[in-house]
Parts: sequence; C-alpha cells; structure tokens
Amino acid sequence: MNAPLATIASRRSVNLDERRHAVVPREEEGYRVAILLLPGFSQLGLSSFLDPLRLANSVAGRRFFEWSVSTSDGKSVKSACGISVSADNAFSTIVSAISSVTRPHMVVLCAGEEVETQASAPLLNLLRLCRRDRVPMAALGTATWLLAKGGMLNDAPCTIHWGKMPALSETFSRLNVTNNLFVRNGDVVTCAGEFASFHLAMELVSSRLGKETASAVCHHTTALRWRSGSDKQWSASSEFAGVSKAMAEIIGLMEQHIEDPLSLYDIARCVGYSRRQIERLFNRYISCSPSRYYMGLRLERAKQLIEHTNMPQVEIAMACGFATASRFSKCFRDAFGRSPTEHRVCSVATKQCVAA
Repeated sequence: MNAPLATIASRRSVNLDERRHAVVPREEEGYRVAILLLPGFSQLGLSSFLDPLRLANSVAGRRFFEWSVSTSDGKSVKSACGISVSADNAFSTIVSAISSVTRPHMVVLCAGEEVETQASAPLLNLLRLCRRDRVPMAALGTATWLLAKGGMLNDAPCTIHWGKMPALSETFSRLNVTNNLFVRNGDVVTCAGEFASFHLAMELVSSRLGKETASAVCHHTTALRWRSGSDKQWSASSEFAGVSKAMAEIIGLMEQHIEDPLSLYDIARCVGYSRRQIERLFNRYISCSPSRYYMGLRLERAKQLIEHTNMPQVEIAMACGFATASRFSKCFRDAFGRSPTEHRVCSVATKQCVAA
C-alpha cells in the first residue's frame, strides 16, 4: 500500500515532456489489463482508472500499460451517462486468453446501478476461471456485487460504493464489508469506484513504474497526492472530522449501530460526555436533536435498502432498528412523504424510465 504523498510543491516535479526522471519498468513485457464492461457502467470510474495508466505510459516514454475492452457479446455498451464505448472483443476472448501466453495481468470489472441483474452465467464462469487460474481481478464501484454473487469473496474484507454498502451487507451476510476506498485481498481487489478508481490506479502505477512516475501523473492531473486504500469513503461522521472530533465520534457510533440503536445515555457513556453536552453539540453544529439526527440516519439506510434490494419491509425495519413494521412505515412516511411500499414502486419506475 502506498503512503500518501506530500504536496507536489514540496517534491521534485516531473514534467511529462521530461523523460529523464522516468523509472525503468520492472516488467519489460508490459502490463496487460482486460476491462470487462457491463451496461450502465460508471464512465467516471472507468476514466479515473484508465487515464492514470495512459499518463504513466507518457511519462515512461513507452506503452507499458496496455488494455482492451470486452463486453458480453463484443458490441458497444452505454455508460450510465449515455456515452457508448466500443469493445475490442467479447468475454469469450478473455476466456481463451487466460490459458495463452498473452493472458492479462489483471482483469478489471466495471458495472453500474443495475448490477444485481447482471450476474450472467458466462460472466460468473469467466470470473471463477480468473480466480482458479490466479489472474488478479479488480472490481470497480458496484462490481463487487458480482464477485460476491460468484462466491469469490467469502469472509474476506471487501468494499463497494457507499450507496450499495447496506444492500451488499444485508444480501451477503457473510461478507466483511468495509468503508475503505479499496481493499486488496490476495489476487482480488474491490474498489469503491468513481474517484477511488484513480487512487487504485495510482497504486498500480507506483508499484510497477515507481513513485516518481506516480508523482508525475499526480502533477499532471492536478492531484496533490494519491490516497491509501485504507482511507475511508464518504460517511456522515467524516463531515465533522475537521470541525468537531466529538461530533465525528458520536455520529460514527450512530452509523455503527443502525440495527441496534444506542440510547443517548449509552452514547454519552461511550464518548465520555454528558447527555446535555451532546445535545448542545448537536444544537450548535446542525441545529437538531441527537435523537432526530439518529432517526434520520436509520431512515436513510432503510431508503437505500428499499431502492437497492428486494428485502421485505419487515426485514428492512429490523435491519434499521425498528421494533415493528408499522412503526417503521409511519416514521418513513413522516420523513419522505410516502410509505416504504410507495417509495419502492416509484424507485422501480424511475429505474425503468432511465433504462429506456
């Protein structure tokens, strides 16, 4: 895992046109990456991973990183923003390549919001083949779901985009889902996607072409540094990390105890504050009572589960700390203006409209 860089200004910069500082590649044959694209994939996540590799090639003065794009049938697919990306070949070509001398050094899987419906038998068989033959795999964004569906994660730590974290945890209860940017477990890397893909790519550049080349890429992309995989994705508590350590700690506790909500007394005991002190903190920073804020966190989690899973309402209620489905339904309606059932119907209709 790379250590975060200091600001580029404090280091010797490397211009893309000045090759003299480029590090000699450790693998003379280059590094082949096979990109597996599924409809609705994140264009941002894909570009954030590939562009650093392109720039690293420019710094190194040679095409060290090579990549190809594959789709299920070898035809172009549309990203979530509607841009079509053409394919070099079909998934079946990658199956053949794995047993050849030109096997990819890494297979990168890119999926989208509808990943739950994209675990086709041919794709899962390809992923299992990669796993069996020890071909390193990286799942960007929501693609972690497919590795879980294929039984390739088991009890190992993994990550996924924060929007899918509740659904992944509830659907695959054996998984150890973390909030990290990316998690490496042997030959498998799971990544939160979007801008986290950039940081994963930078780790790859650093490990293959050296930190100085990686610094040059950061400089060109105006990124001050690249972040470690152990850095966290967005969370409610992170918003207060630089403002109030106490608020960040309290909200972090709330996020960890959605299914089994803590009383304000228990929270106060955990953080070493009085109940009154906690109430004053919430009033100062967000003009809201601790209990109301906590309820909001639980209902947002429930909203994500309604939108991204087929879990029955009673199970969602339990997963979000409500004793009864009726109590959950009332709180949900008060917060969002419609019942959980109505919200699920609207969510499905919206997805169908976008897909069309």
